[in-house]
Amino acid sequence: MPFDIEHNLRFFLRLRSGLFFNVRIFPLLIFLVSVLPAASFAGTPGEVKAGGLLREATLDGLNGKAKTFADFKGKPLMINIWASWCGPCRAEMGSLERLAQRYNGKEFNVIGISTDDYRNRAEAFIEQTKITFENYLDSKLFLENMLGASAIPLTVFVDAEGRVLFKARGAYEWDSPQTIAAIAEAFQITLKH
Repeated sequence: MPFDIEHNLRFFLRLRSGLFFNVRIFPLLIFLVSVLPAASFAGTPGEVKAGGLLREATLDGLNGKAKTFADFKGKPLMINIWASWCGPCRAEMGSLERLAQRYNGKEFNVIGISTDDYRNRAEAFIEQTKITFENYLDSKLFLENMLGASAIPLTVFVDAEGRVLFKARGAYEWDSPQTIAAIAEAFQITLKH
C-alpha cells in the first residue's frame, strides 16, 4: 500500500528534526541498508539529493516564457515532473492546477516540467487540460536527471533559497486539506485551507 503525501512529508520532517532515529526504527534502517541491493538507492546521473542546492538551468517554456530556477528564488517552489503519456501524472494534474490557482505566486510557486520527447504532445496536454501554472519542457533529460526523476510523477519541494527539501514520488491529491497542511509544514509557512 503506497503512503500518502502527508505521511511522506511527516516522515521527511521527522528525519530532518532528528526524531526518527529512535530505538525501534534505527535497527530497521540498518537492516534495510544492508539487505537491499545498492541499485535500490541509486539515483539519476547528476541528481541533486535532498539537502543539496539546485544547479542553475534554463527552463524551456511550454505555456510561458523561458526562465531559470533563479527566477523562482525568494519563495518555496514545488516542481512537478510529468509526461503526457503518464496515467498517474494525468490523474494528479487537476489537483495540482487547483493548488496552483489557490497559492501559486503567493505563498509558494508551482511549476511543471514535462519529460515528453515531443513539444507538441506536451503542449496539447496542457491545452486539453487547461493547465495555467507554468510548465517547461525537458526533452534532453537534463532536468529529469538533476531532479532525480527515475520514475514519474515526481514532485520536488525546494525552499526559498533553492535547497531541495523533499521528493514525493507518485500521484497525490495535492489540494486536499491534509496535503495542504503537510505542504505548509514542509515549507514552514502558514496556508489557509
